[in-house]
This record gives sequence, C-alpha cells and structure tokens, in this order.
Amino acid sequence: MRKLTPKQKNFADEYIITGNATQSAIKAGYSEKYANTNASKLLQNTTIKAYIDERLKQIEDEKTMDMKEVMQRLSAIARGETVEEQVTNSGDVVEIGVKTGDRIRAMELIGKRYGAWTDKKEVSGDMTINVGVGEWDGD
Repeated sequence: MRKLTPKQKNFADEYIITGNATQSAIKAGYSEKYANTNASKLLQNTTIKAYIDERLKQIEDEKTMDMKEVMQRLSAIARGETVEEQVTNSGDVVEIGVKTGDRIRAMELIGKRYGAWTDKKEVSGDMTINVGVGEWDGD
C-alpha cells in the first residue's frame, strides 16, 4: 500500500472526526477551490480509503469491551467495589454503594457465564418408534 502524504493523512483524520469531506480538505490544507470540486475524489483514493477504514476499525475496537473487561466490571460490582452517583432532593451529588440487588444480578451473570445454576435433567427409559410402511396416496 502506498504511503499517505501528510496532507492526505490530515484530510483522513479530519474526515473521521467531521464526516464532511469538503471541510476536512480545507482544514487539511487544500485550497477551497480544490476542496469544493475534488473532496469526494479524495475519499475514492484507495490509500486514503484504506487508512480511514483501518482507523475506524481501531476506534471501534477500542470502544468495544472484551469478555475479560466485562467480567472484571461484573466482579467489581459483585464485590461492592463500585459506587454510583445520586442527586439528592437538595441538588447535592452523593456517592452511594451498589445496591444489593445489583450485586446479586452481577453474581448471577458471572455464574451464568461459567455454567453454574444450569438445570440438568436426566431422562432414562426405552422408547420404541414404529414407522409404518405402506402406500401413500398423496392426500
């Protein structure tokens, strides 16, 4: 893949922020005249497009929790290590501990993740299935 010029990189970074090709081109250093007529062509440049796609994927990956982070947060809630902010009637903001119900729910989710509390039913016996062989008339 070709390398982006500094101006192209600035354009792509601005476009990721604003979503507006013309404004991004101007802010990246392209002339207004060029930006007004050619900004959409910059987005069609395969090198710029690939860079934008890769950066958007990186941004999305950074925003998405993985299972380890989910379990860490649930564990902190279950242990009562987190606090919530609550506004009082007088307008003050106070920190309160996590409610017992929320702690129990976090423990249930952790247990569910590890297969605890799974109802297993054992069925035993004989079963005979008779399949009749005969003519079928299509009705």
